[in-house]
Formats: sequence, C-alpha cells, structure tokens
Amino acid sequence: MSRTALPPVPAPTRGVHATARIKAARVGGGTGLPVLAGDGPFDLRRARPHGDQARVCVLGVMSAPLGGDRLRIEATADRDAHLHITTAAATIALRGPTAAHATFDVRLNVAEHASLHWAPQPLISAARSNLRQSCTVDLAPTARLLLREEIVLGRSGEGPGRLSTRLTVRRDGRSLLEQQTAYGPGAPGWDGPAIVSCHCAVGQILIVDPALDRQPPEARLFGDDPATGQAVLTPLAGPAVLITALAPDTLHLRRLLDAAHQVTGS
Repeated sequence: MSRTALPPVPAPTRGVHATARIKAARVGGGTGLPVLAGDGPFDLRRARPHGDQARVCVLGVMSAPLGGDRLRIEATADRDAHLHITTAAATIALRGPTAAHATFDVRLNVAEHASLHWAPQPLISAARSNLRQSCTVDLAPTARLLLREEIVLGRSGEGPGRLSTRLTVRRDGRSLLEQQTAYGPGAPGWDGPAIVSCHCAVGQILIVDPALDRQPPEARLFGDDPATGQAVLTPLAGPAVLITALAPDTLHLRRLLDAAHQVTGS
C-alpha cells in the first residue's frame, strides 16, 4: 500500500523584533553620539549637525511594521546635549503575513538643560494593517522637547487599517500629558465629528519649554474652512503648548501645523 506524503505544516510566523538606541552627550562645545545602534529595519545615520545640535536620520531598510513585528526606538539626551531625530521616509503600517497586531514603541528621555526634537515623517495606516503605537517621554524640569507627529489614515483610494496611538509625557516625574486615540475598523466613532470626520490626515506638535512659563501663548484657531482643515493651539500646564490639526491631506496638514508652530516662537 502506497503512502501519500502530507504537506509540511508551516511554522508559525514570527514578526521582526528590533530596537534602535540613540544617546546624545555633551562633548566640548557640541553634542556627540556615543550610542548609535540599530538592527532589523533600523539603519541610523548621522546627519550634519546644526550648531551644537546632533542630528540623526532613521532609515528603514525593510518593510515595517508588519503584523507581528515588535519595534522600539530608545533615545536619550544627556545633560546639556541637544538632539534632533527624523526619518528618511514615511513609515507604512502593513498587514504582513499574519493578522496579528504590530507594536511600535518610542521612549524618549531628556535630562537637565538638554533638548530633543522628535520629528519623523508621516505614519501611514494602510488597509488591513493593525498597529499599536506608543510614545513615552520623560523630561527633567529644565529639559526642552519638540515632538511632531503626522498620521495618514489610508493610502490613496483605500481606507485605513486599525491604528491605536498613545502619548505619555512626564515632567519631573509628574504627568504632563496622557493621550490615547484609536482609528479604523472597530474603533468607536473614529470617523465621526468628534474625532476625524471626513479628514484622513491628523497631526500634532507638542512643545515643552521652561520659557513658556514667562510668556505662554494664547489659545488660537487656525484655518477658516473646516473642509480644508483646521488646527488649534492650546496652552498646557507644564509649561507646554499642544497644537493639533486635521486636514484632507498632508499638504494642508503641514501648512496648518507650520502656521501654528510659527506663532509659538519655539
């Protein structure tokens, strides 16, 4: 009696687990980068410094985050150091070979009299993706932060995947901002008037600076026509300013964010 061989059972798909680590430290009259290490999809490149500010560009060398991936970026600015981090291109969340969610965690630590600018290119939530993104920031009392985030809900002609974002900011160990939002299929009311309505581009700028204690800006609305997007500037206790914006596309979103940011003088 002949036997028919059964097809091999595929091994369970395991996503990529990768961490990038960046550390900026004061060196002479400028800022050095004693730690600059990335694996998986993270390729970290030193960019030309701007004054005493060290600059790092994160290059994606593979498609990520995909379903099942666990990605993490850790960045620290030591005392008196100044660090600017950006990405070379937009980050696209995709479904990948598994329907499991992906995670992308960012941890930022800023010491006394140091500053950190976190300004990546947009995050695009593609259809059928499932991403949980978090950003946790710990600031010393004299630290300065500029955090800019842009999100695009769906590529051209498609809806978004499932995306949840969480931003936690602590200053001197005390909570300054705790924010959590969910978009896409299964998220209650995400496309209603209370969240994004008909818009697909969402962005915000958070500025934390001790100088804002002396001259805090007033609350202000930007954009005359809700159909082309609007932004609002809101002072926070901290001292901090939060700018949030909604728009039909990234072009209008960036114009709104830039106009509001210019008013702060930071």
